Order: sequence, then structure tokens, then C-alpha cells
Amino acid sequence: MKQVKGKSDTILWIEAFGFSLIIALSWLTEIMRIPHFIFGEPFTPNWHRAILRTLVVSLIWAWVHLATRRLLKRLHYLEEFLRICSWCRRVCHEGEWLTLEEYFNSKFATQTSHGMCPECLQKEKEDIQSRADPI
Repeated sequence: MKQVKGKSDTILWIEAFGFSLIIALSWLTEIMRIPHFIFGEPFTPNWHRAILRTLVVSLIWAWVHLATRRLLKRLHYLEEFLRICSWCRRVCHEGEWLTLEEYFNSKFATQTSHGMCPECLQKEKEDIQSRADPI
């Protein structure tokens, strides 16, 4: 989970860098007179235009940031699920279907053993008892 969290932070930082770059370029356009040099327009700095661009880009940035965070949170939630086959009880781990024993050995580095829980033991005793004592 920590590795996935780091990827989320990276995605959000890249997103923030991109939007910050757009805002910086918007201000550099006014400061460095880019329209004057490229298009030959008369130089009249329009600070209102730069402020308006900054506000619009900031609002879009906030909306995209919140949507991305929500999607990443949902993705992390879904990644926490362990897929198990309904028929053979194998576990999907990194695209490979493993038996439970193989999964526990690879994921947790623990040895497994077989046993019986108290409920199953009681059911099995009752089943054996019912087969042994016909009514």
C-alpha cells in the first residue's frame, strides 16, 4: 500500500507542476512581451488578463486535483481486494493464479499447514455420527 501511495503522490505532484507551468507561462507572456515580439502587437501589458487566466487555470486545477484524488482513492480501495476463484479457491496475485498455500508462501513467506476449525469439526463429527447410526 505504501508503494501505491507514493505513486499517487507522484501523479498529483506532476499534475501540480503542469498547472503551475501553465500559470507561470501566462505571467511570462505579459512580463516578457511575447505577443509584441511574435505578432508585432503594440506593447500594452494587460495585468487583468493575466489575473483572469490565473484564476481560470487555478479553478480548473482545483477541479482536476479533486477528481484525480477521488479516482486514486477509489483505485486504492479496489486494489486492496484479494481475488479468489469461486470454484477452485485459487488466489490471483500479480496476474498469476496461485493456490492459497502458494500465495501465503510467496506473499508472506510463511509456511502453511492444514487443520480444521471448530465449526467444521463439529459438522464432520455430526456427519460421521449420522452415517454410523442409521435411524
